[in-house]
Amino acid sequence: MADLPVGATFGSLVHAVLEHADPQAVDLDAELRARIGEQLVWWPVDVDVDRLVHALVAVLDTPLGPLAGGTTLRAAGTRDRLCELDFELPLGGGDLAAPTGPRRLLGDLAPLLRRHLPAGDPVRGYADVLDAEPVLAEQELRGYLTGSIDVVLRVDGRYLVVDYKTNWLGQLDAPLTAWSYRPEALVEAMGHSSYPLQALLYAVVAHRFLRWRVSDYDPHRQLGGVLYLYLRGMCGPSTPVVGDQVCGVFSWQPPVDLVVAVSDLLDGASVDGVSVDGASVDGAAADGRVGAGARTVKSRPRRKDA
Repeated sequence: MADLPVGATFGSLVHAVLEHADPQAVDLDAELRARIGEQLVWWPVDVDVDRLVHALVAVLDTPLGPLAGGTTLRAAGTRDRLCELDFELPLGGGDLAAPTGPRRLLGDLAPLLRRHLPAGDPVRGYADVLDAEPVLAEQELRGYLTGSIDVVLRVDGRYLVVDYKTNWLGQLDAPLTAWSYRPEALVEAMGHSSYPLQALLYAVVAHRFLRWRVSDYDPHRQLGGVLYLYLRGMCGPSTPVVGDQVCGVFSWQPPVDLVVAVSDLLDGASVDGVSVDGASVDGAAADGRVGAGARTVKSRPRRKDA
C-alpha cells in the first residue's frame, strides 16, 4: 500500500471496502474490485484499483500475531466479525446526571493506568500525557460518548477489538517498507496521538457490549484485547516478525480489572471505587446497569481517520 494515496478520503475508502467485502469470496480479486467500485461513489479518490486490490489481498492474508492466534482477516471470514459497532455511552449518567455533586474528569484515568498497567506498557504512558496537559485532564466525563469500532473479531471464542489505520509512518521522501511499521515504531506512533485513550475506551465498549449480548460472558476468558492494524505495513504471509510481533499489527491486552475500573469511572464512580453518592460500586453490577449503552446503530458511511 506504499504507492497508494494518503489522506482521509482514501482512508475512508479502504475502511468501507474492508467493511463490506467478503474475504472468503471464491474470487477475492473480483470481490474487492466490486466493493471498491461501489465505495468510490461515496469516497471519490484518484486510485489505481489494481494496486489497491493487490494491497488489500496482502492485508487480508497477513497474520495478526499471537493475540489473535496467528489467524488472518481472510481466515476469520464474515461469520466471526461484527463490523462498524456504533456505540453511545452515557458518561456520569448521561441525561440523568445530577447537576451537582463530585465531578469525574478525564484526568482521573491517570491513577488507574498507573495502578493496573506495568512500566513499559504502551498505554500506561497516556497517564503522563494527562499530567502534562491540565486542559485535557480537566475535561469532565459527563454527557455521552459516541463512536464506532471498525470490527469486533471472534477468534476461538475470544473477542478482539480491531481498528484500521492507513497512517504513513515512514519518511515521505523515501520508500516505505514494513520496517517503518515494526513494533517499536507502532508503539511510538500510538503515543503520538490519542490512540491509547481510544484503545482503552474501545475495550470498555466491547466489554459492555459482550456483557449485554453474550450469555455466560466471562471477560477473563473472552475479552481478547485490541489490535490496531496499520495497513500500509501489512505485506501478506511474508510480513516480517520482530520477536513474536508482526510488523503493521499493534497488539494490546488490557487487564480486565482496568477495563472494569474505567467502565465504572465513566459511569460516575471515583478512581477508588466509590460512587457519586458515596456508596461502594461493584464493577460487575455497574456494567450490568449500563451495558445496553453500547449498542449497534447502523447509519450512512462516515469519514474515518487517515
